[in-house]
Amino acid sequence: MYFAIEGVIGVGKTTLARMLQTSFQSNILLEVFEENPFLSNFYADRARYAFQTQMFFLLSRYHQQNQAVPAMLAEREILISDYTFEKDALFASINLNGDELEMYQRVHEALAEKMILPDLIVYLRASTDRLMQRINQRDRSYERNMERNYIEELNHAYDKFFIDNPALKSPVLVLDSNQIDFVARADDLQWVENRIRQTLKLAPFQPELPLSN
Repeated sequence: MYFAIEGVIGVGKTTLARMLQTSFQSNILLEVFEENPFLSNFYADRARYAFQTQMFFLLSRYHQQNQAVPAMLAEREILISDYTFEKDALFASINLNGDELEMYQRVHEALAEKMILPDLIVYLRASTDRLMQRINQRDRSYERNMERNYIEELNHAYDKFFIDNPALKSPVLVLDSNQIDFVARADDLQWVENRIRQTLKLAPFQPELPLSN
């Protein structure tokens, strides 16, 4: 059983994955993004560094998932990841165009055929204002030049990709993170866990577990 947590930058994917690891007794696969040497330059000058940034991410994510996902699933019955391989194409569609986008798409298509797809994608949604607040609070050096318009564009693209995308091959559970605080409220974390178990039909879960006010 393999499920991935997705959402726009700052929504809390890694935090949630870590918090669910113990209760699911799972392995955990975390995205490695700090190693991208083009990332800080990309946020400062998107047009100039988009192709290098995107290709580095594509190949890095491919190598990580191609090796780690089968190995981790062999070790334990459940694997949680804080990203999907598919989402890389979403960023490319925003950041690339023309010949660069066409080249990227050809490489992505070839690599995607070898990926193990998650049994479920947990899509965390949040307003752009909430995302910007969280990005500012965590204060990562390479995110300090991040523009609000870029996050807004990503937000719309994520909704289209993970909600209105008939080509997506994994089922999607959409959770509105504006209404929950799984870090500060244990009941909210339990609600999220229950919704995932319920969707995957993975015992134990309650048929209905409403959020506390």
